[in-house]
Amino acid sequence: MTTRGAATERPPANAVAQVRLLVIFGTRPEAVKLAPVVRALQASPLFAPVVCSTGQHKEMLEQMLDAMHLVPDYQLGLMRDRQALSSLTSLAVSGLSEIIRAERPTAVVVQGDTTTCLCGALAAFYAGVPVAHVEAGLRSGCLDSPFPEELNRRLVAQMTRWHFAPTQGAASNLRREGIDAASVAVTGNTGIDNLRWVLDSGLGSSRFRTGLRRVLVTLHRRESQGETMRGLAVAIRELAARGDVEVLLPLHKSSAVRDAIIPVLRDAPNVTLTDPLGYLEFTGSLASAHLVLTDSGGVQEEAPSLGKPVLVLRETTERPEAIAAGAARLVGTSADAVYQAAARLLDDSDAYAAMAQAVSPFGDGHAAPRIVSRLAAELAPPTPASPGPNPLPH
Repeated sequence: MTTRGAATERPPANAVAQVRLLVIFGTRPEAVKLAPVVRALQASPLFAPVVCSTGQHKEMLEQMLDAMHLVPDYQLGLMRDRQALSSLTSLAVSGLSEIIRAERPTAVVVQGDTTTCLCGALAAFYAGVPVAHVEAGLRSGCLDSPFPEELNRRLVAQMTRWHFAPTQGAASNLRREGIDAASVAVTGNTGIDNLRWVLDSGLGSSRFRTGLRRVLVTLHRRESQGETMRGLAVAIRELAARGDVEVLLPLHKSSAVRDAIIPVLRDAPNVTLTDPLGYLEFTGSLASAHLVLTDSGGVQEEAPSLGKPVLVLRETTERPEAIAAGAARLVGTSADAVYQAAARLLDDSDAYAAMAQAVSPFGDGHAAPRIVSRLAAELAPPTPASPGPNPLPH
């Protein structure tokens, strides 16, 4: 079902802002990374952005929209309990196609690697509308890890006109795949734009409760759900049992995630399980953390920007720049390996300092203006030619 939101007023067609862009997101990370782009588009006299939410992460996304004062013009009611990807995909393409037909945008903007991103690009491609892809070029090198995100972003690249890569490494991935270099722009990561916006505004509060060293944990990847995630929960319980750390773990809404984690950690000392934190609370908690354990892509970018060492609880990562910079370590999903890696950073001050002092490779917080500038350069209506001198009479 498509519902029209309390839309931000858009200029009439004869006003200065005549280039209509449809910005599509459906998950909390997408909203985090597209909020700076929407703000930059709204600040430009050239653009009239139309914002659409698919609601792929319904409750978590609503928290994000409130925090960012981001009001969708359209909201799609797509999600069902334990919904298959095939069902979500078909509903999203159909619903987004209707909006594209109604709005007739000059271009569609999508972000990242979600099902929403893929379906937004596909609906635009079917309608003959060019696609701008924010955070283009990330690759893990393994088609089913992360699943289905790695396939999604590779497919989106084939339908994209403007590839906004967050790093030089991401841009190189695209060029290796035969993408025209002229269509690729390295912008930095828009998630850092939003992180700086929150912290500079003095927003966000930490949910940690003690003076112990603070360990922030996020877990949700489909490929880790089940026995692997239960093993990771055991490692986290053992880490908290040391007695010198406090663990904060905001639980994803997924039933599969909760079924794996809650039985192991429900009564564990020094472990706080919470519902998903609002973006401002999460950012405040991240800023006050000592160490981060995560399988989230966005957290791999945000934590190094704040000098927080990151242990990546995955077998692969599409953000190797953080590993190469020394700000993150790819430790896999073995419970023993995760515990040993975390204990080392807690016990070895030199190892900790080496990671905390690494320079973040994800940009300077000005990615969104670069994206809007590139789109303006290519989409601005041509300036009418000034009339020449009157011809001399014969």
